[in-house]
Amino acid sequence: MPTISQLTKKGRKKKIGKTRSLALRRSFNSKKRTYKSYSAPQKRGVVTLVKTMTPRKPNSALRKVARVKLSNRMEVTAYIQGEGHALAEHGIVLVRGGRVKDLAGVKYHIVRGKFDLAGVAGRQTSRSKYGTKRGGGGAAPRVVTETETVKVSENANVATEPTPAG
Repeated sequence: MPTISQLTKKGRKKKIGKTRSLALRRSFNSKKRTYKSYSAPQKRGVVTLVKTMTPRKPNSALRKVARVKLSNRMEVTAYIQGEGHALAEHGIVLVRGGRVKDLAGVKYHIVRGKFDLAGVAGRQTSRSKYGTKRGGGGAAPRVVTETETVKVSENANVATEPTPAG
């Protein structure tokens, strides 16, 4: 521990916090062809590969991950959370920080319910993490049947007919 005289001469230095998600700290200026350092909460990217990985020793499963080329020209491996996805190559996604303890080298998560990655269908709990609206829908759009379209058109005709005066 420093003495009072040492503190008056040199003072205390702030400890610089390091980040694990380095790709979110860089931005690429395409006009100048240079990198600039600033922090961003998320970055947009294009999926180059979708695959599965097996986790570390005590766990056993097939975890879904994607290789994503970010807007700053860096390529990262990001985790796709939740049950089921329809993500394919060339899909546009939003990547946030957050490592996956099970998977070696995976330091990013893909945000569900944004751009091309739909939310988890039928999710009831923790919906905000999985990009699902309150109805529980998400990935599958509602299909209108023939009987419903007939009802809608009948109601539309009734509403549009002019009422007789008098």
